[in-house]
Amino acid sequence: MVTREELLRAKIPCEQTGITVKRTFCDICAPGHHCGIDAYIKDGNVIKIEGTREHPYNHGLLCTKGCANRQYVYRKDRLLTPMKRVGPRGGSRFEPITWDEAYQTIAENFNRFKAESGADSVAFYSGYGKWFRPMMKRFLYSFGSINYATESSCCFDASAMAWESTAGVFMGPDMARANTMLGWAMNPHYSGHLAVAKIQAFKERGGKLIIVDPRVTPTSEKYADIHLQLKPGTDGALALGMAKVIIDNGWQDKEFIEKYTYGYEEYAAYVQQFPLDRVARITGVPADKIYEAAKLYATNGPAATQQSSSPVTHHRNGFQNYRAKIALSGLTGNVDRAGGVLPSVFSYNYRPGGFATREQAFTDAVKPREHKPRIGLGQFPVWDALMPDEFQVMSMRDQLLSGTPYRIRGLFAVGMNLRMFPDTEQMAQALKKLDFMVASDLFFTDTVKYADIILPACSSFERSEMKVYPGGNLVYYKPAIAPLGQSKPDTQMFSELSRVMGLGDELLEAGYDRCMEYIISDLHITLDDLKKSELPIHCPDARPVQIGALREHGFHTPTGRFEFVSQLVARAGAGAGLDALPTFRDSTDDMDAQQYPLVAVTGARIPHAIHSRLHEVPWLRSMQKEPVVTMNPADAACYGIREGDSVRVTSPTGSIVLKAAFSIRVLEGNLYIYHGYREANVNQLVPGTHLDPYSGFPGYKSVRCSIKKEEE
Repeated sequence: MVTREELLRAKIPCEQTGITVKRTFCDICAPGHHCGIDAYIKDGNVIKIEGTREHPYNHGLLCTKGCANRQYVYRKDRLLTPMKRVGPRGGSRFEPITWDEAYQTIAENFNRFKAESGADSVAFYSGYGKWFRPMMKRFLYSFGSINYATESSCCFDASAMAWESTAGVFMGPDMARANTMLGWAMNPHYSGHLAVAKIQAFKERGGKLIIVDPRVTPTSEKYADIHLQLKPGTDGALALGMAKVIIDNGWQDKEFIEKYTYGYEEYAAYVQQFPLDRVARITGVPADKIYEAAKLYATNGPAATQQSSSPVTHHRNGFQNYRAKIALSGLTGNVDRAGGVLPSVFSYNYRPGGFATREQAFTDAVKPREHKPRIGLGQFPVWDALMPDEFQVMSMRDQLLSGTPYRIRGLFAVGMNLRMFPDTEQMAQALKKLDFMVASDLFFTDTVKYADIILPACSSFERSEMKVYPGGNLVYYKPAIAPLGQSKPDTQMFSELSRVMGLGDELLEAGYDRCMEYIISDLHITLDDLKKSELPIHCPDARPVQIGALREHGFHTPTGRFEFVSQLVARAGAGAGLDALPTFRDSTDDMDAQQYPLVAVTGARIPHAIHSRLHEVPWLRSMQKEPVVTMNPADAACYGIREGDSVRVTSPTGSIVLKAAFSIRVLEGNLYIYHGYREANVNQLVPGTHLDPYSGFPGYKSVRCSIKKEEE
């Protein structure tokens, strides 16, 4: 006979133990990887988690990050009550206040700024998570501000811009029908674990995989038929060199080029500047391997391409590098083709579902018609043209510091990560220029220390959320546990605060569920339908991608064709020295190579972290307790460094101390440093001006630096 104590120790859900299982999800990663979770609940607390086996996305699987959700939710520094600052900005002195006091203080300050300086004097920023963004955007529009930015300013947007400027729509790989796969910075073992199964299936049916990555990774080791181990930031030169090989050998798709592309002759002439010997010198990849990869990609079609957004675009030349790789799909006719790349149209909040929602109408209905120029307008003209609803957040520091063309007096920041910004200390000084700042977050982060009012947010375990999953699925998750302390969902904050501020937005004031009902009101499924199921359900309005529709009806570009010479870039960049062709330039040509002979690559993916929040989770921190710099043993010998030594890495903007680690997986001349460690903030090494002139993205992954052993 099994005793109750034995059942409790085994965490068996039943009447004897009082343990129940509730369905929820992990929202640690980006929206594309929100896996279903079975939360074991006792006395209102999460005591165990497992992946939901019946979930159509993760099928019971969880990565290391997902498995640590219990520790994530119950972190010691969870914010549990609203607070106001009583000490200097940037310090740790705060005292608890009521929600009513917090709302009243915010309303008084923001409404005063609006009356005295205009609504645009208040900026709004969204970091992690992303689930609340439609309601946040509606909130600031109802307030009258146009100044809205997100962390996608340095994450996803540059890749979306590259696709839009070339094909008019974001596109993704059709791996299931491809014969060849070109995986650029593709390492699902570390970043998107669920894609590993797709790669395995691809290889089992005979697919050929080309991996482009500066590092040797589990993906390149286990699955790659060809690994092109290039120098960081040289992706564009490699793509242009492959294009020359393809054109010189007549492997291009002449019919597709003739019927469906624009600017081919100019592009074909430009790639002649990239013969194999030059490309080999630039990239460090042997010429024969480049030739082999180009031949395989062009002759063993259909060929799909997967370009990881952040690793490729986190260079000063990242936008153009990304476009150069996109051009390979057009050159070989692998666009809008089964087994190539296919349109990926977003249904709701960054996720494609194969159906249309009223998300855009939800926000645009209250968008201000009269407003000041948004923050940073004119600094990045291609960003301005392609991202009309968001300012590039890398422009905010300069406007805060200078007060021109007008002062930003207030900031409402949700999940803002200060350590995301290059030259982080300068950004911290910029935040001190604010008259008033509000920060909503789960944890007591470096960022909230600069706030005047702190609002405690709920984790995904403590709130409801409607989500879209690929394949046409919708779900409405319900809370698994009650909110910790006095925390609230961010969407509830916007609804309640809109009422206190007197914005007059009845739909926003009605709350989250009513807003979601509006967004899906055109679908043949209701929010009540979704609430009846614990799992995602198929939306009857979902339709598969119509392969060939772009070829038949035209691409969503100014010419109606796939554009090697982007007309959007040509128009936006006129007078700014920006190239409509996907041209190549050195990613560190703004830095002194003699004084700083090495190249630091920040943010290389590690399996247990996606951003700085996870370094404070005990299980995950234990996997790499100290911040390290990983270098090739040959470089270490050159600088007299032994493994485990404390070393100082220095750039034009700062220095940090780390432990030295060696790996032959790292190319000579490169230093790999992961971001997010409070005690060694690698982004302090990145100059605030080291930005892509097209996208505004920081060049995180190609920063010149020096290294020396730290004296005892």
